[in-house]
Amino acid sequence: MFGKGATIRQPAVSGMFYSGNASELKKSVETFLHDAPAPEEITNENIRAVIVPHAGFIYSGQTAAYAYNVIKDKKYDAVVIVGPSHRKYFRGISLYPGEAYRTPLGDVAIDKELRDDMVDENDRIVLSDEGHIEEHSIEVQLPFLQLIFGDFLFVPVVMGDQSRSFVDKLARKLDEVAHRRNVLLIASTDLSHYYPYESAVTIDKGVIDSVERYDHDELMTRLEQRSVEACGGGPMVAVMQASKLLGCKKSSVLYYCNSGDVSGDKSAVVGYLAASMS
Repeated sequence: MFGKGATIRQPAVSGMFYSGNASELKKSVETFLHDAPAPEEITNENIRAVIVPHAGFIYSGQTAAYAYNVIKDKKYDAVVIVGPSHRKYFRGISLYPGEAYRTPLGDVAIDKELRDDMVDENDRIVLSDEGHIEEHSIEVQLPFLQLIFGDFLFVPVVMGDQSRSFVDKLARKLDEVAHRRNVLLIASTDLSHYYPYESAVTIDKGVIDSVERYDHDELMTRLEQRSVEACGGGPMVAVMQASKLLGCKKSSVLYYCNSGDVSGDKSAVVGYLAASMS
């Protein structure tokens, strides 16, 4: 598919966050999708954005499936996935400069035209592999997308700085490029980390309330005040804001759980949310 010397981002968490065996991976994603019924009233809507978690599939795969099921029969020109940089802080937003991301299910080609339209040196939205090579928040979305869409084009976006100014810059840029094409926006985020079960549910309810009310400004303020937590809070707010600018009127929470619901260990849990904007 790609010529000799093509720059392809190799899997970083294959065999850890999900199976490194293609047939086993395909089967696991199919099972998650089968077990995540999609409300007909939502699947009939013009969905422009989703929020999905990004932990190991055993923990968050089922939650992610609720978001992917409501878009599985839709057609998009391209997908933009926005995730946080877990391992390294850098001041700005990076777009992967290569040709593709690889998973056990094959290579996912990058939409170079869309990516290059997003670059804005003045706003520190740049072509760079910074934050991409070891980051899992984008990689774990690809097997789901490969199963529901087959071949598709995408743009991987990593936020090194999730402060309000960069969130606003990215939201405006996403609106600008998605206004010209039918682009699906994906925000990759988990919620609170390592609180006891009941405390985590209480903290996560603040995020869920803001998402249900489609109030991205309130959510950004809550994140700044640290009354709620989300490792991909910036991506989530940016995608919510951009989807509103694109004309979406409704935000639907599709599913919420935490790792304690999956493993049974409720002493220190991580929260997971699936939602859609239409």
